[in-house]
Amino acid sequence: MDNLNNDMLVEAYVKAKELDLNEDFIMLLHQELVDRHLLHKLDSYYATPTI
Repeated sequence: MDNLNNDMLVEAYVKAKELDLNEDFIMLLHQELVDRHLLHKLDSYYATPTI
């Protein structure tokens, strides 16, 4: 996980959730997001666009 930059980690988490990958893998990614204080970056992926 140390080799992933922050943006790639966020994208990996989002894709893992979209593809319904192994829950343990998703939790590992989630814990890394927590450790790096990046949970706020998920908001941009799940925000609904406004017109």
